[in-house]
Parts: sequence; structure tokens; C-alpha cells
Amino acid sequence: MALSDAGVQKQIKHMMAFIEQEANEKVEEIDAKAEEEFNIEKGRVVQTHRLKIMEYFEKKEKQIEQLKKIQMSNLKNQAKLRVLKARDDMITDLLNEARERLAEIAKDPDRYPALLEGLVLQGFYRLLEPKVTIRCRQQDVEMVQAAVDKVVPVYKEAVKKNIDVRIDKERFLSSEICGGIDVYNDNGKIKVSNTLESRLHLIAQQMMPEIRATLFGANPNRKFLD
Repeated sequence: MALSDAGVQKQIKHMMAFIEQEANEKVEEIDAKAEEEFNIEKGRVVQTHRLKIMEYFEKKEKQIEQLKKIQMSNLKNQAKLRVLKARDDMITDLLNEARERLAEIAKDPDRYPALLEGLVLQGFYRLLEPKVTIRCRQQDVEMVQAAVDKVVPVYKEAVKKNIDVRIDKERFLSSEICGGIDVYNDNGKIKVSNTLESRLHLIAQQMMPEIRATLFGANPNRKFLD
């Protein structure tokens, strides 16, 4: 039976409605899949950037930690240097005070001549030469001559040898030193320095471990005491 125009139109509308419904469902399916893929890709991108950010901050934290360690090490070293300088300054002050006391001894007419005798005799013993030359401060020439006259017999008796002593009256030790003498052999190539400063320096070197221990306590890093 042939369809009327109205029936044909109805069939067409029905087919169009069915096609449109399928199209809408397909669109929804495509949209849903696209949304899912978008969310997956977004999550992947976010995760990738999150990991990169975490790596960046971890790297920065390590750098900051390393800088902190370096700064702490520098601060400790600076503190140690300040302590060492303060200790050295204290020892320098101590030696300067000792030098000032030696200078006072050199001004004492009772103590200084006896000290000169000991320095002269020690110079003779250390050289053990038949001829020696003594240099001293210009203001000490008479006292040194008196010391020589007194100790030469002591030296001869002790070593059973003669000694010819000359006091250099052309070249003197600086008047700025505390006192004492230098003793030379005959050709001037060997010298025994027995100035008060040289004796102080020698004693300070020998006793420096004891001085430091007295002032600052025992060094825990020191293994040998001699």
C-alpha cells in the first residue's frame, strides 16, 4: 500500500529523530572520552611538573644545606683564628712584660753586674776559643770589663786553658736593647748571642708548651710533651 505524503513525512521525521539521537549520543560519547583523555593528560602534566618542582626544591634545599655547612665551617674557622690571635696577643703581652722587667734589672746596679758575669762566663764556655771579642752597649763597657776580669780566672781554672778577651769599643750593641752581650771567636765567624732579649727568646721557645698550658690549659691534640 503506498504511503501518503503525510506518512512519508512522518517516516522521515522519525528517521531524522533517530539519526539525531544517535548523533547526540555519539557526541556525548566523544565528549566523555575527550574529557577523560583531557583529565588523564592534565594529571600526567600536573604530575610531571609536580615532580619537577619537587626536584627543584630538593636541589635548592641541598644547596642551602651545603651553603649552611660551608658558612658554619667558615664561622668556626674564623672563631678559631680569633682565639689563636687572642692567645698570641696574650703571649706577646707576656713577653713584652718580661722584657720590661729585664730592662729594670739592667738598671739595677746590684743585680746587673752579677748577671753580666754569668752571661760572659757562659759565652766563654760555649765558644771554648783561645781568643774572643765581646760587644756590648756603650754604657755597659766598664761593667763588662769588670765582669771579664772576675770570670776569666774562673774559666781558666775550669777548662785549664788561657783565654784572651777583647772588648770591642768601636762597634756597640744598640742602646735600645735591655742589656747583655754578644761574644765572637777570633775571626768573628762564630757568635754567641747572650743579650737579655736573645736569652728571653730562647727561654720562651723552650718553655712555650708550658707557658701555653699554664695560660690556656693542656692541648687535647698534643700527643708528645717533650
